[in-house]
Amino acid sequence: MTRSEFVELFGGVFEHSPFIAERAYDHGRIVPPLKAGPVHEALCAEFRSTTHDERLGVLLAHPDLAGKLAIAGELTAQSKSEQAGAGLDRLSEEEYARFTDLNTQYVRDFGFPFIIAVKGLSKEDILGNFEARIINDQATEFETACTEVEKIAGFRISSILADA
Repeated sequence: MTRSEFVELFGGVFEHSPFIAERAYDHGRIVPPLKAGPVHEALCAEFRSTTHDERLGVLLAHPDLAGKLAIAGELTAQSKSEQAGAGLDRLSEEEYARFTDLNTQYVRDFGFPFIIAVKGLSKEDILGNFEARIINDQATEFETACTEVEKIAGFRISSILADA
């Protein structure tokens, strides 16, 4: 598989951050045949090797959960599918208001959006995690968000390779 083919397939695994796939390929981390586990490990190793500011950029590329982009229909196809699978596209007015309040507080406190791998979670699970994590300190929450980004990447890689 060529570099451009690899980046085309896996460049969106880390939200709007194709440089992760590009670097993993360039650094020889990608070894055929492509299997979900090794590709995930390679991309996560590359993500972990980035600078703090680059990881922050990846976090900032993520949309708010049930936020303005979702309402405006401007999520990536993957994010839209993931949020819909958790029921975040079917919130009551009260639930939407709670998510909006938490999103606002979270971004104010941490400087990046709340990130959680929503696959397999209900909106109630997500809200509970949101409320529990919003009291974390900056360093803990940054690491937690990075871990969640890696989980999301794993789900996306598995989906891509299942369809290939």
